Amino acid sequence: MTTQPRFPGRARPRRSPAPGERQVDPARTRQALLDAALEEFAAHGYAGARVRDIAGRAGVSKDLISYHFGGKEGLYREVQRGWLARESTFYDPGLPLAELAARYLHDALADPRPMRLLAWRGLAGESSEPPDVTREPENEPQNLSSLRARQDRGEIAADLDPATLRLALLGAIAAPVLLPQAAARIFGADPASPEFEARYSAGLTRLLARLAPGSPG
Repeated sequence: MTTQPRFPGRARPRRSPAPGERQVDPARTRQALLDAALEEFAAHGYAGARVRDIAGRAGVSKDLISYHFGGKEGLYREVQRGWLARESTFYDPGLPLAELAARYLHDALADPRPMRLLAWRGLAGESSEPPDVTREPENEPQNLSSLRARQDRGEIAADLDPATLRLALLGAIAAPVLLPQAAARIFGADPASPEFEARYSAGLTRLLARLAPGSPG
């Protein structure tokens, strides 16, 4: 049996990698894990979500969670930062409060998972959850100072408590996501339908218009 002579310096032809040998795109892997994590955290909360289920949903090894995010807590923090990046695409402090509330409502109805994640934090308690990066002052655009600024501009009556107003707005936006059956009974429409959003958004707009100084009580 003869062998082919080797030629020093001549590169051997490269073969195409088999499917199992193909290199995984790191950016795509990170995004797949983030998408899967948002789904799992929204469905089960931080404590109830399992690393193996997140990895399985993403179609990758669970070891890649540690590699890319340093573990489950790091992945949870990145999911929160993903919400902040998403919020930055529609938050505009120059908009009237009613229009801004309508944008938040639209986002919550279009993808209820971040709101469900917030609800899990309330149910589980802060002591059992990683720190909430969305509550850090630099990451909280719709804070009390912005509502006070609206009062100074005359958009909101000066005798209204900004903290009460902010919590009421959060509850109004969260309600159809966290209480969908109640919302459907009250409105006679599925909260996920365009008809519900149009009617509820218009109703919120009229309510918020009553907050201006001199508006009918």
